[in-house]
Amino acid sequence: MKDDYNKKVIHPLQSWEWGEFREAWENKVTRLPNFQIIFSKVPLTPFSIGTIIRGPKITKKDVEEVKEIAKKESAIFVKFEPNILYNEKLENEIKNFGLVKGRRLFTPTSFWIDLTPPEEDLLKSFHPKTRYNIRLAQKQGVEVAEDNSDKAFEKYLELTKETSKRQGFYAHTEKYHRLMWKFLKPSGIAHLLTAKYKGEIITTWILFAFQNFFYYPYGASTDKYKQSLAGSAGKNVMANNLMMWEAIKLGKKLNLKTFDLWGREEGKGFTKFKEGYNPKVVTFIGTWDLVINKPIYCLYRLTENLRWFLLRFIKTRH
Repeated sequence: MKDDYNKKVIHPLQSWEWGEFREAWENKVTRLPNFQIIFSKVPLTPFSIGTIIRGPKITKKDVEEVKEIAKKESAIFVKFEPNILYNEKLENEIKNFGLVKGRRLFTPTSFWIDLTPPEEDLLKSFHPKTRYNIRLAQKQGVEVAEDNSDKAFEKYLELTKETSKRQGFYAHTEKYHRLMWKFLKPSGIAHLLTAKYKGEIITTWILFAFQNFFYYPYGASTDKYKQSLAGSAGKNVMANNLMMWEAIKLGKKLNLKTFDLWGREEGKGFTKFKEGYNPKVVTFIGTWDLVINKPIYCLYRLTENLRWFLLRFIKTRH
């Protein structure tokens, strides 16, 4: 049953294992033939919210079926974020199904790297500065390898806490990551890549392999060796540059065809880093809400907008 289902879905966040993980996280998961709905309870209310993240193309039949399931789950709305590239005709169809634009969970655009060319051609396609940084990391003695051991995963958790604190962004809890790893590692979906410098793990990435795609959802590192060479006691050993190159090579080794870098945001430093690998920019069809309870939905959106305003305000004060 699991294998048959996974052959029909198109993204690791729709995989059977991801559904098992979310059930362990105390979500309600309802599986249909080629996607799953994850319902989350709204605290202190009888309501829930459904999500179908990175699912298939939205059809009228699916919308009607989801609507009936959502009503039984007392859902305020169900959020669709299909893993489907944008086209105007499909956007108009979705509007005609009665869905409305929703607040996004993932960025509407991402970077894709074609993994099918030979390694030497891929390397030549990178920005000259990126190639230089890869060579510099190798010269400095940075060593990158897949390491799915418990010890490496504990280091990943440690570096995730450090990175979140340093950069001031929200990170999932340790329990969340442990459960995710518990369900996705044995199936071969999740892989842990580490970079060592002088015997110390300084960078860790969790990568997902599913169908013909490789994905880069989680990364963490210490800034101990990220300082500029000038005016610093430390030195930047460019571990992330070598990590990306080794991740590309690992994707090829796993016979995957495309590397999805899991998002693109204009003006962000890590976006500039990704651009150095000559990826293709892709745009998805976007985020759409199927409203089940309109009065409560309007109230929910109002409070959601207020919450995000306050979070941004607080962040600017720090």
